[in-house]
Amino acid sequence: MNPYDNRYSDPASFHARRSDIVRSIPPPSLGGRGDAVPYGAFRSNGFGSAPVAPIPPFVPPPGGFSVGRGSGRVGNGHLSDRKHDIGRSGGGRGRGGGRGGVHSFRGSRRGGRHDGGSSRDDLNNITLPKQSFKNLVPFEKNFYVECPAVRAMSEQEIMHYRASREITVQGHDVPKPVRMFHEANFPDYCLEVIANLGFAEPTPIQAQGWPMAMKGRDLIGIAETGSGKTLAYLLPALVHVNAQPRLAHGDGPIVLVLAPTRELAIQIQEEALKFGSRTSIRSTCIYGGAPKGPQIRELRRGVEIVIATPGRLIDMLEAQHTNLQRVTYLVLDEADRMLDMGFEPQIRKIVGQFANQI
Repeated sequence: MNPYDNRYSDPASFHARRSDIVRSIPPPSLGGRGDAVPYGAFRSNGFGSAPVAPIPPFVPPPGGFSVGRGSGRVGNGHLSDRKHDIGRSGGGRGRGGGRGGVHSFRGSRRGGRHDGGSSRDDLNNITLPKQSFKNLVPFEKNFYVECPAVRAMSEQEIMHYRASREITVQGHDVPKPVRMFHEANFPDYCLEVIANLGFAEPTPIQAQGWPMAMKGRDLIGIAETGSGKTLAYLLPALVHVNAQPRLAHGDGPIVLVLAPTRELAIQIQEEALKFGSRTSIRSTCIYGGAPKGPQIRELRRGVEIVIATPGRLIDMLEAQHTNLQRVTYLVLDEADRMLDMGFEPQIRKIVGQFANQI
């Protein structure tokens, strides 16, 4: 309040005080606030604002508008010109395959976003570089040493254990199952991680699958989701890597795990990190829908284990960011789902990059 202006103490002096700043307030408009106003007409705002010039009518440009279609794909906040990263969706079961013992692990139905990889026709038309298989590094694939307690099991005990765990086996010279973790002869650091995770005993797919994988046998495993089939092939993979010569500059991975979806690939990578962090074994996850730069740097730095979706892996092979000459252990997780989705040509293209000795 201004103590020198008596009008501030007079309630009736509003108009006199207002007139010091703007002109007198015009009478309010008769129209309501929500009434329609013709296009281009002026309506007073009721507070003394000056009238605004009417808006001119819209006139289209001569010849009309030219409507075009843009190109390009947006991903991760930037335009992407990736040729092979269109996602496909669906859910399904899977089977894994291994090499140097082909291990196959099929699970129950699971949903998820499928591998990046452009259209299947584009992937099928890609010609990958020819690999030279000269001076290949020799490798060993049989590391299984049967525990005395397992060796002492009778046929009746084996049949009873398999029946109680609902294990069904087919094939010749099938090894006996292991009943406890220490019977699989895994390294101490693996047993320590297993103990920290709170596992009491192997699941059925692990009990029967570990001896097969450790012997380097070709294996197809079928188990439900959540039954531990990821560890059924990951732990033997770690043993396999530790027994091979170390990677030289320019070498590709020793273990390759293919998965149909990026979500599954990431889950496998999480499990691999739990055990690989205790040793010098490095792993990386290669999948579509993510920037290629970090993945390329990981591959060029050298990793022993690559978990990948087929489309993005073919991208990396085509650009020669990695090679598969050192791969001696292959897993196809949810392989039957990949086959159902039409990934067989891409899988054959990838396997064609392996050395003939496998």
